[in-house]
Amino acid sequence: MSTTATPADLYLANLSSGSQGMRNSLDIMAGILSEGKLDSGSYPWHEMTYRESMALRIALAERYKPATVNKMLSALRGVLKQAWRLGLVDAESYRRAADVDNVRAATEMSGRALDVSEVGRLFQVCAEDLTGKGARDAAMLAIFYGCGLRRGELAKLDAEDFNPADGSILVQGKGNKRRMVYLTEQGCQFVLAWLRRRGTAPGAMFCPINQRDEIRISRMRGESITYILRRRQKQAEVESFSPHDLRRTVVTTLLDAGEDVFTVQKLAGHADASTTARYDRRDETAKRRAASRMSIPLAA
Repeated sequence: MSTTATPADLYLANLSSGSQGMRNSLDIMAGILSEGKLDSGSYPWHEMTYRESMALRIALAERYKPATVNKMLSALRGVLKQAWRLGLVDAESYRRAADVDNVRAATEMSGRALDVSEVGRLFQVCAEDLTGKGARDAAMLAIFYGCGLRRGELAKLDAEDFNPADGSILVQGKGNKRRMVYLTEQGCQFVLAWLRRRGTAPGAMFCPINQRDEIRISRMRGESITYILRRRQKQAEVESFSPHDLRRTVVTTLLDAGEDVFTVQKLAGHADASTTARYDRRDETAKRRAASRMSIPLAA
């Protein structure tokens, strides 16, 4: 390589692949900084200041998606580092010019909460299945929807973890932490109906069932539970959802009903209430309803 290689040349030479794409990025940035007069090879990168780096970041954010902007800013930092290595700029000036943060993408909340009609249709398709699978799947839904368990927590349940006297279920959560959750009387009926079919043998509460409707007392994998829910979702003709969406549904429903976030936190087994709050999928209607309760106290 020529002894007159520029910082941009050295940066591109060190890339294992994608150098042409990065050169284009550097050319774009050099064009913005020089108002279209210079390219990456002729722009004086070593003269850049923090103010110019920030102005460039703002200009890029107005034109490109965050991932593209951050890739270009990474190239900028790489070129500035080469300028420092070449002795064209002192360490403090380099550090300041390169100290520009990535652009954060606007994140949308993942997952969704099911509405009441969707949950009702899921229970309906289970009721229409008169085999053991119908009873088992309805009991799964009752616990998912009634208690907000994680998929792995449901898979770990043993029959003896359920106490029909008070509807309590002892759950083994993350980090082997155990908590008590409670089913409604209606939820208990679904679980009892399944346990009558399953039998009194100790062990896994939810078990595989073969085509002959024979129940084998063994633990189901989480993937099998997801498959069961997906099959019921298609039968009920509801929008796709994950086991964790049922958990989001519980949190959303309880918060919308007026339960305080700390009680819901304990039910969900979250270590922090802020995690529980992130499960809330209430829409703008809920916020408007809450705002309407705040009346302005006017002087008499």
